[in-house]
Amino acid sequence: MIIVPIKENESIDKALKKFKKKFERTGVVRELRRRQTFEKPSVERRQEIIHAKYISNMKRTNVL
Repeated sequence: MIIVPIKENESIDKALKKFKKKFERTGVVRELRRRQTFEKPSVERRQEIIHAKYISNMKRTNVL
């Protein structure tokens, strides 16, 4: 459960903004989207390898 402490005279908009930021940091939405479709472990590993090669290439060319 996410708890957002609200100070006196603090607007609802500010409190809502704090809540949204905390909620985003928990990664709930990202995890929900990931679980919506099943991906075989072999496909998942392949994607990780492709991503690692991409990052390695970016670092090698000093873009990152």
